[in-house]
Amino acid sequence: MRTPHHIVTHRYTNPYEELGDLDDGPLEDYLHEEPEEPDEPGEPGEGEPWAPPDHGRGTRRRRRRFSALPFALKAVVGLVVLAAFLALADRWALLYAEHRAADALKDRMDLTAAPEVEIGGFPFLPQLVDGRLDSVKVTVPDVAADRVTLAAVSATAHDVRLDGDGPTSIRGARVPELHGDVLLSFADMNRELGASQVKFASAGRDRVSARGTLPVAGHDLRLRADVRIGRDGDQGIETQIGGMRLDIGDLATYRPGVRASEGLHLTPKSAADLARETRKARALLAVPSVVQRMGVPEATVREALNNDDRLAELTGTPRFVHQAMRVNLLDLALAHPEVLDRLGFDTPLLDSLSRLTRPVLADQLNLGFQLPEPPEGELRLRDVRVEEDGIKVRLVGEGLAFGG
Repeated sequence: MRTPHHIVTHRYTNPYEELGDLDDGPLEDYLHEEPEEPDEPGEPGEGEPWAPPDHGRGTRRRRRRFSALPFALKAVVGLVVLAAFLALADRWALLYAEHRAADALKDRMDLTAAPEVEIGGFPFLPQLVDGRLDSVKVTVPDVAADRVTLAAVSATAHDVRLDGDGPTSIRGARVPELHGDVLLSFADMNRELGASQVKFASAGRDRVSARGTLPVAGHDLRLRADVRIGRDGDQGIETQIGGMRLDIGDLATYRPGVRASEGLHLTPKSAADLARETRKARALLAVPSVVQRMGVPEATVREALNNDDRLAELTGTPRFVHQAMRVNLLDLALAHPEVLDRLGFDTPLLDSLSRLTRPVLADQLNLGFQLPEPPEGELRLRDVRVEEDGIKVRLVGEGLAFGG
């Protein structure tokens, strides 16, 4: 029997016994280990109690910064803030005063819309307490003046003195000096005086042209006129109407007046047509007063009326055309209406033209107006000028009073 050289012996170990040996091992030492002290004072250790975050720390820091500012700087900041509030209050009081003044002017002047009031000078409240305003500018739109409407009246008063017992009890105002402008716009004139479709426009520094149509007895006659603008004393504007002319198509031209060049006359075209039409020429030459006006010898006229060749010889000269244009056809309207009827004139039109005298026509084109008389003080016109947009008038005032 063979005997092994080495016999290996294995000892059985229980795993639970190994776990029990750990009670006195490294785990026990770790659990009973004392905490280490912090290395430096002030560093948070593991044993330091927890506290919530301080969110007000930034606010307290800003307060500390503001408290660190110099007192003079704090005073400057406070004064700036105070000045801003005072300026805001001053502007509010100014706007309120301008609004109240505009409403008062609207009621007193019976205006359709409140005017624009602008009080000058800064600050406003000290002026109000002192009872004296540096300047007040008032712009009033659409002011009625006789037959026309003033598009805008703008006036600036200086050194206005308030009447009253205090800032809250102002009864009126006194204006020692006032400067203003008045605009009579062509747009308003065309609308208000343009029922006859007449348009006004600038024709120079003191002249206005009127062009358009004028309805007369069912006919639309072309109108041309020149209006000269000037002062009428210290408070009024006057107009002088010149060059008035009504064209009845290409047939005739009517100029109101009593001079030889005025009245109803044939145009060069219609006079030339008359010279070529025998029937019309005979009708005109058959009237002795017409022949006398034309300056044609009676013997020549008799021969022309009895002989067509002689008539053609008479009417075929340029002189006859000019002679025919010299005749005032209104002189024939009553005595010889049949002659004008042959020439192509309408009898109702001729009757209306005879009544359309220079004063009547001039009144339809009148642009004059008068400034209102102030209850106290003086208001005068200083300059009148025709500009592109209308007639502008400069005015001055002295010693004016408004209110009670």
